[in-house]
Amino acid sequence: MKQSRRAKRMERHYKRNKGAPAFNMVSLMDIFTILVFFLLANSGEGEVLPSTRNIELPESIAEQKPRQNVVIVVTASDILVQGSKVISVQDAEDSKGLVIEPLRAELERQNRRRVLPTDGSKEQPTEVTIMGNKLIPYRLLKKVMATSTEAGFGKISLAVMQKTTDQADQEI
Repeated sequence: MKQSRRAKRMERHYKRNKGAPAFNMVSLMDIFTILVFFLLANSGEGEVLPSTRNIELPESIAEQKPRQNVVIVVTASDILVQGSKVISVQDAEDSKGLVIEPLRAELERQNRRRVLPTDGSKEQPTEVTIMGNKLIPYRLLKKVMATSTEAGFGKISLAVMQKTTDQADQEI
């Protein structure tokens, strides 16, 4: 049966619109790129403190999470700031007075490198976290803390391993 011109045109029109819609790859790539950046930006909730195998941290029932700041690590042989050796423990213990000069100089350099708030808000006190073996002598810890204060760090935190509630209840 012969179709009219109008019928042929309508048939072509319906065939053209019946095909499966194609994906817009540009928009799809934009969405995945944004998703990747979102996941990268929000995956920073991991370890803030460096993991050190040769330091046995003291235990505590503290519940605050550590914040991102300058980390001083006191090992059995060295004192490190942000992972780089500053002075040996023996030299620090032998130094006169409460301030360890090489440590103070390095902490002041780290304090100058930090990013300052640009919104004109009240400046927060600078923070430092001290990670030390639970067996380090108190006089060395006192020197490290005094040096941190001298270098301009107003808030000092000590890194500890968190006890479980079962361990805390057993000791009471």
